[in-house]
Amino acid sequence: MSSNTILKDNLRAAILAEPDAVLDDKDLMQALVAADEQARGDNVIDLRGIAMQRLEARLDRLEDTHRSVIAAAYENLAGTNQVHRAILRLLEPVKFEDFLRTLGGEVADILRVDHITLVLETTVMQEDQAIEKLGGVLTVVEPGAINAYLSQDRGGPAREVVLRQTPNPSPRIFGATASQFRSEACLKLNLGEGRLPGMIVMGSKDANHFTPQLGTDLLSFFAGVFERSMRHWLS
Repeated sequence: MSSNTILKDNLRAAILAEPDAVLDDKDLMQALVAADEQARGDNVIDLRGIAMQRLEARLDRLEDTHRSVIAAAYENLAGTNQVHRAILRLLEPVKFEDFLRTLGGEVADILRVDHITLVLETTVMQEDQAIEKLGGVLTVVEPGAINAYLSQDRGGPAREVVLRQTPNPSPRIFGATASQFRSEACLKLNLGEGRLPGMIVMGSKDANHFTPQLGTDLLSFFAGVFERSMRHWLS
Protein backbone atom coordinates (compact mmCIF):
# COMPACT_ATOMS: atom_id res chain seq x y z
CA MET A 1 0.00 0.00 0.00
CA SER A 2 1.53 3.33 -1.09
CA SER A 3 1.85 6.42 1.09
CA ASN A 4 -0.83 8.17 -1.05
CA THR A 5 -3.25 5.33 -0.43
CA ILE A 6 -2.53 5.51 3.31
CA LEU A 7 -3.17 9.26 3.23
CA LYS A 8 -6.47 8.74 1.42
CA ASP A 9 -7.50 6.06 3.88
CA ASN A 10 -6.64 8.36 6.76
CA LEU A 11 -8.67 11.19 5.29
CA ARG A 12 -11.57 8.86 4.57
CA ALA A 13 -11.53 7.57 8.13
CA ALA A 14 -11.40 11.11 9.52
CA ILE A 15 -14.32 12.24 7.38
CA LEU A 16 -16.39 9.20 8.27
CA ALA A 17 -15.65 9.78 11.95
CA GLU A 18 -16.74 13.45 11.88
CA PRO A 19 -18.88 14.18 8.78
CA ASP A 20 -20.42 17.25 10.43
CA ALA A 21 -17.00 18.88 10.52
CA VAL A 22 -16.91 18.80 6.72
CA LEU A 23 -20.41 20.23 6.36
CA ASP A 24 -19.66 23.03 8.82
CA ASP A 25 -16.41 24.05 7.09
CA LYS A 26 -17.35 26.71 4.54
CA ASP A 27 -14.02 26.70 2.71
CA LEU A 28 -13.94 22.91 2.47
CA MET A 29 -17.48 22.74 1.08
CA GLN A 30 -16.64 25.41 -1.51
CA ALA A 31 -13.60 23.38 -2.58
CA LEU A 32 -15.73 20.23 -2.96
CA VAL A 33 -18.33 22.11 -5.01
CA ALA A 34 -15.61 23.56 -7.23
CA ALA A 35 -14.12 20.10 -7.78
CA ASP A 36 -17.56 18.75 -8.68
CA GLU A 37 -18.04 21.55 -11.24
CA GLN A 38 -14.68 20.79 -12.86
CA ALA A 39 -15.59 17.10 -13.10
CA ARG A 40 -18.82 17.92 -14.98
CA GLY A 41 -17.07 20.04 -17.60
CA ASP A 42 -17.68 23.53 -18.96
CA ASN A 43 -20.78 22.61 -21.00
CA VAL A 44 -22.93 21.85 -17.92
CA ILE A 45 -24.59 24.69 -15.99
CA ASP A 46 -25.38 23.98 -12.36
CA LEU A 47 -28.45 26.12 -11.63
CA ARG A 48 -28.65 24.75 -8.13
CA GLY A 49 -25.06 25.83 -7.49
CA ILE A 50 -25.77 29.32 -8.83
CA ALA A 51 -28.81 29.59 -6.59
CA MET A 52 -26.74 28.47 -3.61
CA GLN A 53 -24.08 31.11 -4.36
CA ARG A 54 -26.73 33.81 -4.43
CA LEU A 55 -28.19 32.56 -1.17
CA GLU A 56 -24.73 32.59 0.40
CA ALA A 57 -24.17 36.17 -0.76
CA ARG A 58 -27.55 37.19 0.66
CA LEU A 59 -26.74 35.46 3.94
CA ASP A 60 -23.42 37.31 4.16
CA ARG A 61 -25.25 40.62 3.67
CA LEU A 62 -27.78 39.69 6.35
CA GLU A 63 -24.99 38.83 8.77
CA ASP A 64 -23.31 42.19 8.09
CA THR A 65 -26.62 43.97 8.69
CA HIS A 66 -27.15 42.00 11.89
CA ARG A 67 -23.72 42.99 13.19
CA SER A 68 -24.37 46.63 12.29
CA VAL A 69 -27.73 46.62 14.10
CA ILE A 70 -26.17 45.11 17.23
CA ALA A 71 -23.32 47.63 17.15
CA ALA A 72 -25.79 50.51 16.77
CA ALA A 73 -27.89 49.18 19.66
CA TYR A 74 -24.86 49.00 21.96
CA GLU A 75 -23.79 52.50 20.91
CA ASN A 76 -27.27 53.87 21.57
CA LEU A 77 -27.36 52.17 24.98
CA ALA A 78 -23.97 53.65 25.87
CA GLY A 79 -25.17 57.10 24.81
CA THR A 80 -28.33 56.74 26.88
CA ASN A 81 -26.30 55.78 29.95
CA GLN A 82 -24.03 58.79 29.44
CA VAL A 83 -26.93 61.23 29.26
CA HIS A 84 -28.61 59.69 32.31
CA ARG A 85 -25.39 59.97 34.33
CA ALA A 86 -24.93 63.58 33.23
CA ILE A 87 -28.49 64.48 34.26
CA LEU A 88 -28.16 62.82 37.65
CA ARG A 89 -24.95 64.76 38.26
CA LEU A 90 -26.68 68.02 37.31
CA LEU A 91 -29.39 67.42 39.91
CA GLU A 92 -26.94 67.24 42.81
CA PRO A 93 -25.73 70.89 43.28
CA VAL A 94 -27.66 73.07 45.73
CA LYS A 95 -26.18 76.38 44.54
CA PHE A 96 -26.55 77.92 41.10
CA GLU A 97 -22.82 78.60 40.78
CA ASP A 98 -22.04 74.95 41.55
CA PHE A 99 -24.73 73.91 39.06
CA LEU A 100 -22.98 75.86 36.28
CA ARG A 101 -19.50 74.65 37.25
CA THR A 102 -20.78 71.07 37.19
CA LEU A 103 -22.15 71.66 33.71
CA GLY A 104 -18.81 72.87 32.40
CA GLY A 105 -16.77 70.31 34.32
CA GLU A 106 -18.06 66.86 35.28
CA VAL A 107 -21.01 66.88 32.88
CA ALA A 108 -18.73 67.74 29.96
CA ASP A 109 -16.43 64.88 30.99
CA ILE A 110 -19.32 62.42 31.26
CA LEU A 111 -20.62 63.40 27.82
CA ARG A 112 -17.07 63.27 26.41
CA VAL A 113 -17.11 66.75 24.96
CA ASP A 114 -14.29 69.26 25.22
CA HIS A 115 -16.34 72.28 26.24
CA ILE A 116 -19.88 73.25 27.27
CA THR A 117 -21.17 76.82 27.26
CA LEU A 118 -24.52 78.04 28.54
CA VAL A 119 -25.68 81.03 26.48
CA LEU A 120 -28.36 83.35 27.88
CA GLU A 121 -29.97 86.31 26.15
CA THR A 122 -30.28 89.54 28.10
CA THR A 123 -31.35 93.10 27.44
CA VAL A 124 -28.60 94.45 29.72
CA MET A 125 -25.17 93.90 28.19
CA GLN A 126 -22.37 94.51 30.68
CA GLU A 127 -19.22 92.88 31.93
CA ASP A 128 -19.87 90.83 35.04
CA GLN A 129 -17.05 89.55 37.22
CA ALA A 130 -19.30 86.76 38.50
CA ILE A 131 -19.60 85.43 34.94
CA GLU A 132 -15.85 85.55 34.44
CA LYS A 133 -15.29 83.54 37.62
CA LEU A 134 -17.29 80.66 36.17
CA GLY A 135 -14.47 79.89 33.74
CA GLY A 136 -16.27 80.38 30.43
CA VAL A 137 -19.23 78.10 31.11
CA LEU A 138 -21.67 81.04 30.93
CA THR A 139 -21.91 83.84 28.38
CA VAL A 140 -24.61 86.43 27.69
CA VAL A 141 -25.72 87.77 24.32
CA GLU A 142 -28.20 90.31 23.00
CA PRO A 143 -31.84 89.31 22.26
CA GLY A 144 -32.19 87.43 18.97
CA ALA A 145 -28.57 86.25 18.93
CA ILE A 146 -29.45 82.64 19.76
CA ASN A 147 -31.86 82.18 16.85
CA ALA A 148 -29.32 83.85 14.56
CA TYR A 149 -26.62 81.46 15.78
CA LEU A 150 -28.82 78.38 15.36
CA SER A 151 -29.83 79.37 11.81
CA GLN A 152 -26.28 80.31 10.84
CA ASP A 153 -25.32 79.25 7.28
CA ARG A 154 -28.87 78.06 6.50
CA GLY A 155 -32.23 79.55 5.70
CA GLY A 156 -35.52 79.03 7.47
CA PRO A 157 -36.39 79.08 11.17
CA ALA A 158 -33.91 78.03 13.83
CA ARG A 159 -34.05 74.37 14.85
CA GLU A 160 -34.17 73.18 18.45
CA VAL A 161 -31.05 71.01 18.06
CA VAL A 162 -28.27 71.73 15.57
CA LEU A 163 -25.29 69.44 14.96
CA ARG A 164 -22.60 70.77 12.65
CA GLN A 165 -18.93 71.31 11.97
CA THR A 166 -17.47 74.67 12.94
CA PRO A 167 -14.99 76.04 10.39
CA ASN A 168 -15.14 79.42 12.16
CA PRO A 169 -15.88 78.76 15.86
CA SER A 170 -17.11 81.79 17.79
CA PRO A 171 -14.80 83.23 20.50
CA ARG A 172 -17.94 84.58 22.16
CA ILE A 173 -19.09 80.98 22.66
CA PHE A 174 -15.83 79.09 23.17
CA GLY A 175 -13.56 81.78 24.57
CA ALA A 176 -9.86 82.18 23.87
CA THR A 177 -9.46 78.56 22.70
CA ALA A 178 -12.21 78.82 20.07
CA SER A 179 -9.87 78.01 17.18
CA GLN A 180 -9.34 74.47 18.57
CA PHE A 181 -12.97 73.39 18.13
CA ARG A 182 -14.14 71.65 14.98
CA SER A 183 -17.76 70.61 15.65
CA GLU A 184 -20.59 71.60 17.95
CA ALA A 185 -24.03 70.65 19.22
CA CYS A 186 -26.39 73.57 19.87
CA LEU A 187 -29.45 72.95 22.08
CA LYS A 188 -32.07 75.69 22.30
CA LEU A 189 -33.66 76.15 25.72
CA ASN A 190 -37.16 77.36 26.57
CA LEU A 191 -36.75 79.02 29.96
CA GLY A 192 -40.41 79.75 30.51
CA GLU A 193 -43.07 82.28 29.65
CA GLY A 194 -41.86 85.87 29.69
CA ARG A 195 -38.18 84.90 29.59
CA LEU A 196 -35.70 85.14 26.74
CA PRO A 197 -34.42 81.82 25.37
CA GLY A 198 -31.17 80.13 26.26
CA MET A 199 -28.84 77.71 24.53
CA ILE A 200 -26.35 75.01 25.43
CA VAL A 201 -23.39 74.67 23.09
CA MET A 202 -21.24 71.52 23.32
CA GLY A 203 -17.94 71.83 21.50
CA SER A 204 -15.56 69.12 20.31
CA LYS A 205 -12.08 69.26 18.85
CA ASP A 206 -13.06 66.31 16.64
CA ALA A 207 -14.68 67.43 13.39
CA ASN A 208 -16.70 64.18 13.21
CA HIS A 209 -17.99 64.20 16.79
CA PHE A 210 -21.12 66.20 15.91
CA THR A 211 -22.50 65.85 12.38
CA PRO A 212 -25.99 66.45 10.92
CA GLN A 213 -26.38 62.70 10.29
CA LEU A 214 -26.42 61.85 14.00
CA GLY A 215 -29.64 61.37 15.94
CA THR A 216 -30.78 64.14 18.28
CA ASP A 217 -33.25 62.34 20.58
CA LEU A 218 -30.85 62.02 23.52
CA LEU A 219 -29.65 65.60 23.19
CA SER A 220 -33.25 66.82 23.04
CA PHE A 221 -33.98 64.86 26.23
CA PHE A 222 -30.93 66.37 27.94
CA ALA A 223 -32.02 69.87 26.87
CA GLY A 224 -35.54 69.26 28.16
CA VAL A 225 -34.29 68.27 31.61
CA PHE A 226 -31.77 71.10 31.71
CA GLU A 227 -34.27 73.81 30.79
CA ARG A 228 -36.62 72.64 33.56
CA SER A 229 -33.73 72.84 36.02
CA MET A 230 -32.96 76.34 34.79
CA ARG A 231 -36.56 77.41 35.33
CA HIS A 232 -36.20 76.24 38.92
CA TRP A 233 -33.03 78.27 39.42
CA LEU A 234 -34.51 81.36 37.76
CA SER A 235 -37.78 81.27 39.73
